[in-house]
Amino acid sequence: MIRPAIELIVQPNLLKAKTGGGGGIDIATALRRAESALEDIRDSFAGWAAEDVTNLASAYAAFAVAPGAKSHAALGRAAIDLKGQAATFGYPLIARVAASLARLLDESIAPPSTLVEAHVSAVLAIHRDGETGTPLAEALAQELEDRVAETLEPF
Repeated sequence: MIRPAIELIVQPNLLKAKTGGGGGIDIATALRRAESALEDIRDSFAGWAAEDVTNLASAYAAFAVAPGAKSHAALGRAAIDLKGQAATFGYPLIARVAASLARLLDESIAPPSTLVEAHVSAVLAIHRDGETGTPLAEALAQELEDRVAETLEPF
């Protein structure tokens, strides 16, 4: 019995070529590139932070005038956005206060307006003064977190 000749076709490994050959991905180089990209973005965050703080203030103004479900949700979204951005780009106190506000808004249907206002005012002051961890700013953040915990305790 005669067997037909077999032709073996080997496809080029394009992924291997794109990643630099047979050695795989250089983790150290990839990490340096990622850190560099994050630093570039971090430098731009000052402008983004100002915009997010302005969005929070605007959302609060709408909430203060008409504290309904729509304005409540918009203020909560603004707080969550600010919390995430600030934490990523080196504004830990703004992130902390925004997280406290987001928790208050998420877990309370009718949060005390004075406590909401205190959070927004704290974010504005921390941003204006460029606070990054002074004892006074830390104490303010802790006090706001404590008031939120007391407010939500029955729930």
